[in-house]
Amino acid sequence: MTPNSKPMASTSLTSPMSRDEAINHVVNTDPRFAIAQTTLWGTPFTVFANAPDNLRTLLQEAAGNYPDRELLVYGEQRWSASQFASEVNRTAHMLVSELSVQPGDRVALAMRNYPEMPVLLMAIVSVGAVVVPLNAWWSGEELAFAISDSDVHLVFADGDRYLALCPHIDERSVTLVGVRDANSPLQYAELLSRSLDDSWPDVSIAPDDDFAVMYSSGSSGRPKGVLLTHRGAISSVHSWRMGKEVAALMDPQAAADQAEVPAFLVVTPLFHVTALHSVFLQGLALGAKLVLMYKWNAEEAAGIIQREQITRFVGVPTQSAELIQAAEKLEYSLDSLETIGAGGAKRPATQVLQLASQFPKASIATGWGMTETNSLGILLSGPEYVDNPDAAGRLTPPLQEMRIVDATGNQVSTGEVGELTVRSPANMRGYLNLPEETRDTLKDGWLYTGDLARVEESGLIYIVDRKKSIIIRGGENISCLEVEGALHQHPAIAEACVFPVPDERLGETVGAAVYLHEDSHADQTDISAFLKQRLAAFKVPDRIWFWHDPLPRGGTDKLDRKTLQRLCQNLDEE
Repeated sequence: MTPNSKPMASTSLTSPMSRDEAINHVVNTDPRFAIAQTTLWGTPFTVFANAPDNLRTLLQEAAGNYPDRELLVYGEQRWSASQFASEVNRTAHMLVSELSVQPGDRVALAMRNYPEMPVLLMAIVSVGAVVVPLNAWWSGEELAFAISDSDVHLVFADGDRYLALCPHIDERSVTLVGVRDANSPLQYAELLSRSLDDSWPDVSIAPDDDFAVMYSSGSSGRPKGVLLTHRGAISSVHSWRMGKEVAALMDPQAAADQAEVPAFLVVTPLFHVTALHSVFLQGLALGAKLVLMYKWNAEEAAGIIQREQITRFVGVPTQSAELIQAAEKLEYSLDSLETIGAGGAKRPATQVLQLASQFPKASIATGWGMTETNSLGILLSGPEYVDNPDAAGRLTPPLQEMRIVDATGNQVSTGEVGELTVRSPANMRGYLNLPEETRDTLKDGWLYTGDLARVEESGLIYIVDRKKSIIIRGGENISCLEVEGALHQHPAIAEACVFPVPDERLGETVGAAVYLHEDSHADQTDISAFLKQRLAAFKVPDRIWFWHDPLPRGGTDKLDRKTLQRLCQNLDEE
């Protein structure tokens, strides 16, 4: 497809199709989603035959198809698609002329959700360089580790990240450019002011070139750099674009009722795949308005949704819960919302029903994906999710394959639990500087996710637990997620995280950290009595630690189970 070609709409049909019928119809009739076979790194894959070759082409298509449509909003600042593309291109030329960035160079971004983040990201990849988005919650030492690990020599940092980095890097080998409030001799705004060329960079970018190194949560040690290609990111974005066409064929009336121009609220950090891929890049492909939030605040988010007529909200489950409370307090209907999604963690089943009741016009949705899969994975939404709130969903078509395997790599039977493995061109190329970990995770194109799952006769997939998050108490296996699900049913509990506690007699017992809703009260006796009505006695936590603040989270915004386990045990030793 050429950059300025208009997308071809799927055939409009009045009668709803089944899911399989809709998938087949779109793949076979819409050239955008035609599929083909190719070999990548010695392994055969199904790929999109006519997808954009790279992320620069994705931006070119958006600017060509929707030049005057509002694309990016941050407070009072607004960019149309053509204005955003112009600023990206000026930044791209500045990177080359002022900072000598070459194709293949890695450039790090250390900042919160400022508009400079997506501009710089798209500029870096548009000149064939590789972006390294750093976790803005990391310490200076952690930031410096990723910079060294990824061999970065150029970093754009906002004020807090600039101060955190300065004591930990050698300025002779790493150039720091200040963004916004960073007091740096080199300033992004000043460099950009001298760059007037907004033409598209004339640099060749192959589909299988790297576009990013994104760091995983590293719960078992140091964060791991995940090597992601342009094809990988495009495969995810194009699969979601196709999903919109499939949904329209399955429910034509719901599609007809949707807003003409989608509007997405970006509430999670752009240094994670949830925000970067499934919100920003997907929104770019769909011509959506993308409204950035610098920092999460539920009441502020409710106000933005009301004011900007946001149609899509994707956040961690805690944010969805707080949005319910904010909407009630402010008496906002938020009826522009068409989708309320969850990413990063499993949503408690009770919250699914609450959201469906509070926002009846919205489709409540959940998603499973990984940094290693460019966020592509499993999705579930609408009435099927409300009816099956513990399910993860169904594999996103049409490129992915799935197997659930036992310890020897053999596929298990329907209904049996095993490790979830997925194969698609969206999978990572590997882990940076970690060949052994790459070999353990990628086998013949199959990515071993470390998640234990089962698939039912209905085709619904259930994520049971992390492979390494099973508590073995006196020979009995206990799922941390199962106990967490029961804890979340308690009306006083806002967040809960379950982990093993060493025990001389039983090997391990169940421990839990909980954070209560504001103005709520509960103690261990009350919670234990509540759980005994829902769980076998051996699954009820022997010890509960109560936290006065939200529970700590890891690099991908999931509850940091290992850190919580260590902190809680340290409290007992003090």
